[in-house]
Amino acid sequence: MTETNDTTTLVERLQSVQSQLKAPKGQKNKFGNYNYRSAEDILEALKPLLASNGLALIITDDIVEIAGRVYVKASASVIDAYGAQIGSNGFAREAETKKGMDDAQITGSASSYARKYALNGLFSIDDTKDPDSTNTHGKGNTPKPQQNETANALEGLI
Repeated sequence: MTETNDTTTLVERLQSVQSQLKAPKGQKNKFGNYNYRSAEDILEALKPLLASNGLALIITDDIVEIAGRVYVKASASVIDAYGAQIGSNGFAREAETKKGMDDAQITGSASSYARKYALNGLFSIDDTKDPDSTNTHGKGNTPKPQQNETANALEGLI
């Protein structure tokens, strides 16, 4: 645990939380066969670190329209007892429709992603190796076999 006192700045406390944070990828995507972390996984790991550093976390959502598309903007801020705060924002676009989901579920899903992105930014969580951000779930373009022009030309001579 980290002891805090009046001379420990908010930035120093945030750095302490960032360096101690271990947010395991506690979720499993069986379809894509990979592990990932959710906002809830991050929050579970954060709560004791925030408490031991005298910090509170506030997360809010706003619905914003950008270029005719609807996004959830999540704002995550750490605040100390003196009111000093540092924050980060995350955005996730709402799908216009999603099979099997009603409007509330679509917004909730976008909110979860936006919150995760805001937390990643605020607490320096690197998700570059997280397949959740890059997996196409088998929907990508299948590579077409390349034809060798020389082989085709030779075939025409035979």
